[in-house]
Order: sequence, then structure tokens, then C-alpha cells
Amino acid sequence: MSDLINEFLIHKELSEGRSALTSNKYRKHLLQLETFLKPTSICDATRDQLVSFTGMHAHKELKLSPAARRPLVAAVRGLYSWLKLSGRIDYNTAEKIPYPKSGKRLPVAMQLSNAEKILMQPDLDTFIGVRDLAILSVLIGCGPRVSGLCSLNESDLIFYNDDDMEQLAIRFTEKGDKERVIPAPMDTYLMIRAYLGHEHLDNVDRTLDDGDRVLFVSVGNRMIAAHDYHGEHRRIGTKSIDNFIKAYGHAAGIPRDQLSAHSFRHLFGAEMAEDDVSTLTSQALLGHADPKTTEIYFHLALRKLKRVINKSNPLAKIETPVRGLARILRN
Repeated sequence: MSDLINEFLIHKELSEGRSALTSNKYRKHLLQLETFLKPTSICDATRDQLVSFTGMHAHKELKLSPAARRPLVAAVRGLYSWLKLSGRIDYNTAEKIPYPKSGKRLPVAMQLSNAEKILMQPDLDTFIGVRDLAILSVLIGCGPRVSGLCSLNESDLIFYNDDDMEQLAIRFTEKGDKERVIPAPMDTYLMIRAYLGHEHLDNVDRTLDDGDRVLFVSVGNRMIAAHDYHGEHRRIGTKSIDNFIKAYGHAAGIPRDQLSAHSFRHLFGAEMAEDDVSTLTSQALLGHADPKTTEIYFHLALRKLKRVINKSNPLAKIETPVRGLARILRN
């Protein structure tokens, strides 16, 4: 990898606080840029070359949708802005390279009834089933990003007493290493206690270098040698979680477009909106930097809107030719 790209990514992480996930995405796109430019060096690239890479090449050769091209453009613009500021180039050739326009899609939220179905799928007579149920309970009950869930260590579980009863709060570290603490529902508390108390977990070496322990562990990872399968290597990955969500969802007959870890986060946001939770509170619970991101979930609060419509629309206050049938169907 180009030394310039490496320096730029280190700058993004250390000076701007960008997450390792963002850094990895930028690395992929900038390596593609480096290959595209050869034999021209990154510093000698022309604006036409950069426009071609972020536009036609990304569309036809990399097969990226307009939405998927936006991070690529951000990586290129960020790199050349840094090259200019650090004195590597005299002119920022990527300045004002356009972002592709793309329509804003509403998130696909898992339906509440389907969340109930998927919770009934894990086999609680097995360790994997207990682990999976605990993971599902955190996703549904606390609404984290799946990356934040995977990065949990045991020290992120905060047990405290309230009204003479043990309660649980969970500290999530997500985008840009930002932390937030979310009180866990009692159901989530019980499922995590069952997981932590499972005898199989006692036999898993999940201790990290700092003495902390990985919270949710993987099992049977064949990509890691047996003698290395401990500590950080025992951490479950996002792909494994998405895989078991799809497996449980297919078994429960849940539509494919709802079968992702992120659909639970959308469900969490939609239910906050359904219950008239303020945008500010929802923003804090979901960890959104921009309130406008949280407002998307208010478009998903269809049950609440339907109740209002059924009660207050003009047709509800007069007789219509289908009033009798409508009343039966509504009830």
C-alpha cells in the first residue's frame, strides 16, 4: 500500500477520531484508486482522472450504486484535502468532485410480530442458542449498531441496584469511538445473565491483554488455528450474527428484506416513534449525531398514525356505504 495512503489513514484515525471501520472502507477505495491511476502517482493525478474514477469507473467497473459511491468520493476528497494541507501537492485536484445523487430510502424495520417469532427460534438447550438469544435481546431491546454489539467486553456491562433489584446498563462504543450507556430492559438483563452463567462459557478463554474479557464469543471458527483461538480471536463477528439472523428468520418465515441485524435497530427507532418518545431522547438512545437521522423513524410510526386516522379523519365521523364492513375489519 502507498505510504501516502497509510499516513492519511493514520491521520484520520488519530487526528480526526475516525473509526477503524471507516478507515478500512477508505483503504479499500484508495487502493482501487491507486490501481486505477497506474503508472501515474497519486500526487500527479489530474482532476479528469479523479472524476473518471469516482464516476464512470466506479459505476461500470466497480459496479457501485450511487449510494455506495458516496464513501468512495469522500475517501478521494479527504485524501487530496490532506495532501494539500500537508504540502504534498500544490493544488487540490479533488476539490468539489461531485457526490452522486441518490434517493433517500426509508430503512426497512423488522415488524414487531416478526421480532417475537425470531426470539422463539434459538434452542435454549444449547450454548449457541443461549448466546444467540442474548445477542438478539440486546439488538431488539437496546437498538445498537451490530459493530457496537460485537465490540462489547464484559466490562461494558454495568450492573447496579435500583429499588432493591439488580439492573443492567450497557456501554456501547460505536462510530468514531463515541460511547453511550443504555439501560437494558429486564428481558435483556435476564438473557445476558443466563448467557454469563452458562457452564460452557467457563471453558472459553476470552481474556484480553488488559484483563477484560470478550462478551459474545464465536464457536468453531475454522479460519483460526486452535492454539490461537482465544482472547480477541474468540470475539463473534458481524457476519456470523447476520448469518444466524437469516437462518432463524428463514425458519420462522420472515421476509428476506427484514433479515439483518440493522433491521432490529430500525425496529427500535420505529417503536420509540410509535410511543411518542421525543426526537432528542431517541437521538441519545440511538447514538445519532444528527437529529435528522432520528426523524426518519417517525416516518415508520405507522400504527400510531393509523390510530389517529381511524379516529379523526372525516370519513370516521359520517356514514358511508361501507361503514359496516369498515367497522368489522377495524375491530
